[in-house]
Amino acid sequence: MTRPVSWPAVRAIVTGAAGFIGSHVADALVARGDEVTAIDDLSTGRRERVHDAVRLVTADIRDTEALGSAFAGAEPEVVFHLAAQADVRVSVERPAHDAEVNVIGTIGVLEAARGCGAKVVFSSTGGAIYGECERPAMEDDGLRPISPYGTSKLAGEHYLAAWNRLHGTEHVSLRYGNVYGPRQDPHGEAGVVAIFFGRLAEGQPATIFGTGRQTRDYVYVSDVVAGTLAAAGHEPGVFNVGTGRETSVLELYDVARHVSGVDLEPEFAEERLGELARSFLDTKRATAELGFTASVDLEEGLARTWRAVAEGDARAASN
Repeated sequence: MTRPVSWPAVRAIVTGAAGFIGSHVADALVARGDEVTAIDDLSTGRRERVHDAVRLVTADIRDTEALGSAFAGAEPEVVFHLAAQADVRVSVERPAHDAEVNVIGTIGVLEAARGCGAKVVFSSTGGAIYGECERPAMEDDGLRPISPYGTSKLAGEHYLAAWNRLHGTEHVSLRYGNVYGPRQDPHGEAGVVAIFFGRLAEGQPATIFGTGRQTRDYVYVSDVVAGTLAAAGHEPGVFNVGTGRETSVLELYDVARHVSGVDLEPEFAEERLGELARSFLDTKRATAELGFTASVDLEEGLARTWRAVAEGDARAASN
């Protein structure tokens, strides 16, 4: 279980706070008593996900003028940067757009934060950066992104590290596993759990691409939030945030069927180009330095997610 966050109440900005992970981070900050400002262009996020206590600024992170104005008004001490182009398929089809949002947008956030003297906690990615894994991927392993999305996230990490060296900032990068939970859109970020439950809720079988033996590190959103908040009080670095366990797509679908009570056999389709066979994360560094340990097992996390899907509640709680 992750150690409780011990740093005092702060003024915080959450970019992408109308999205899946960002809305949960903003909720956790509100629960701590922090003063929270959300920045989201609502292109994929939904206004109803934003907590009533959060001030929402509708702006694109590529708009430096709007970004600067939002930061000046909020005077943040900590910035949780979760706004991103997060769809791998979109990154392949529109690599320039992916780079504009994930690289140029991140530079804009870094510069706006520098103007306020704020610390940035950056949401990066594990699987899309490490490439194929024969064992749990460690932070110092070789980095072999195979998609523009993974490449743009890695570039963002390098910009944070460069700002730390150049400007003496203390930004932190977090490499998330495959995050799932309530509020994930089956038609947006394309998380496999959301897609499976979206199909099962409609009484339709889900499609599994390839054999289904490919593995991922599925981590529940409340655990990711705990790790993200813990990083705000830490020195600069890069940390994996996952479970350290690999689960195949076939195993995932079996548990999804079990918790939903919708017992439909999956359909199979041709394997997608560039898909990894194995991807999971070593989290020893995050445990040692952040006090982070994922506490929600897969069956419990999927059961919570299914309840939120069945209730149709856009602001369903993560715990």
